[in-house]
Amino acid sequence: MRTQVTRTCSKCFATLRQLRSIPRSVSSDVLQSLVGALVFSRLDYGSATLAGLPKQLMDRLQSVQNTAARLIFRARPYDHVQPLLWSLHWLQVPERISYRLAVLVYRCLHGSAPGYLASNLQHVSDLSARRRLRSSSTSALVAPRTVRATIGCCICLEQSAGDSTIIAAIASFLQ
Repeated sequence: MRTQVTRTCSKCFATLRQLRSIPRSVSSDVLQSLVGALVFSRLDYGSATLAGLPKQLMDRLQSVQNTAARLIFRARPYDHVQPLLWSLHWLQVPERISYRLAVLVYRCLHGSAPGYLASNLQHVSDLSARRRLRSSSTSALVAPRTVRATIGCCICLEQSAGDSTIIAAIASFLQ
């Protein structure tokens, strides 16, 4: 994931450098819309895979967001960024990732998510082997177990779905 985060940060900083030349020509609302469209779309892409990243990598992603806030308010590099983020109503990167995951789970539970995601999430009370557990009376969810094995530059996920076995190859950005 380090390579993925590095590439995302470098592309976002390149976009911010290009946007740095136009703040005098546009209003701050237009600049905020441009930053949201060009920078946050890159930060939010695949945010479910960013859950549980080490703090060092989260800090790199947070620095992109801090730089974007400073650009919108034309603040100096050493000004405090927290009041800027509050006035823009932006969540910090770890909170943003948690929020996006919560929305994804909500959409899975209420039927507005794609079928391949919604079919993998089940309530504990729906599983016959776990109906007698105390957790079956709560709203706890169960995701299918996955087994990861690294083969070359791919990570293969194998999960059992009834009688059939689904193998999905995902290109790995890890080095």
